[in-house]
Amino acid sequence: MATERPSKLRVFSLNCWGIRFFSQLCTERYEMIGELLGREQHDIVLLQEVWSERDFLFLKRKLSSSHPHTHYFKSGVIGSGLAMFSRHRIQDALLYQYSLNGYPYMLRHGDWFGGKAVGLVIVDISGLKAHVYVTHLHAEYSRAKDEYLPHRTVQSWELLQFVRHTSCGADLVVLGGDLNMHPQDLGNRLLRSHTGLRDCYTETDTFDGCEDGHTLIADNHFTNNHDLVPFEKGIRIDYILMKGSQRVTVKCESLSTTKGPVADKPFPYSDHEALTAELSLLLSEDSRQHGSSGPLAVSEQMDVVTEAHAVVKEGLCQTEALRDKAIRLVLGALLLLLLLLAMAFLPCSCFCSYSTLGLLGAVCMSLLLSGALLYLLFITHIKVLKETEDQMMLTSNELQTKLTGCRLSGSSSFDGSPEL
Repeated sequence: MATERPSKLRVFSLNCWGIRFFSQLCTERYEMIGELLGREQHDIVLLQEVWSERDFLFLKRKLSSSHPHTHYFKSGVIGSGLAMFSRHRIQDALLYQYSLNGYPYMLRHGDWFGGKAVGLVIVDISGLKAHVYVTHLHAEYSRAKDEYLPHRTVQSWELLQFVRHTSCGADLVVLGGDLNMHPQDLGNRLLRSHTGLRDCYTETDTFDGCEDGHTLIADNHFTNNHDLVPFEKGIRIDYILMKGSQRVTVKCESLSTTKGPVADKPFPYSDHEALTAELSLLLSEDSRQHGSSGPLAVSEQMDVVTEAHAVVKEGLCQTEALRDKAIRLVLGALLLLLLLLAMAFLPCSCFCSYSTLGLLGAVCMSLLLSGALLYLLFITHIKVLKETEDQMMLTSNELQTKLTGCRLSGSSSFDGSPEL
């Protein structure tokens, strides 16, 4: 039974593509983004790829009157890129940096240097406790041969675990960001099925935006069409997800996206399209949005965990193979170094100058150091993958117990977010 009139909550999310000295027209676009946010007066603004704290401070000054409450999440070598602006008071904040995030030697991708993470802010909205999350997951650089799928799967798992274990007691949960996953990708299904979060695009009453809700489109001036292959028109990888509680019913009344070119401007806000969701909040005594699921839902959760477990297992095998290559590199460099030392003290050294031996020794030391660092990196990744595998096994066993109990009792009422 409803007890109060519904209130509105407008949420904005955008990947700003703010890599200083690399992203095109960065300063001009931040000026445009600031003007947009000041004009539209969103309640909550979730930004990704704000890599420079200087740019965050610029937006903070520009939005000081419209969004007085802000938080910038710091992590990694160049930062997490995550920022949050709010018209409502922020009570608390928390950051979790993902355990796996690519490789430091993949310089052309560069994800490792950005501390990809999930940020949480607890916001007081007219007496309601809203847990608002902003995140950015590892990019998918090749649909056909996705070498980062295990990393993104682990990130999705850590994201859902973080949301599940930090959203207890929240009246409202909102998650926004660049997930770098298509709607039916494994990590996306894993996140939604185990948290009860609902996609605003599929839940909205009205939609105004790009075809099929795409947020990376061919018509955008900054888009590299090679990134869209084999999807010529565009892809949907940016999301706003929502979830109510026993106290609050949440509904998405409208969702909109930008559509590439901006009126009266020579270029778009970013290479991604922005999302704006208008949510309706209704205090209720009998809401069941906190999650109710029967055997079918639990079975679906088991299936997606099993699929994710297989991906993590494959990633573990690949990482163990990389570790073995690093070991061979270290051993090879040691053997060469010993050979050079022997040559330096044997009569045959007259055929090779000491300067040449010194240069070859420096090369061997570089290979030895590189192999040792790679070994440490891969060992760390292996531990993370094994830990994720163990957690998935625990969840799978718990779901199996619930499913068995459900079938025996004939009950169709379960908690959609099983607590371990």
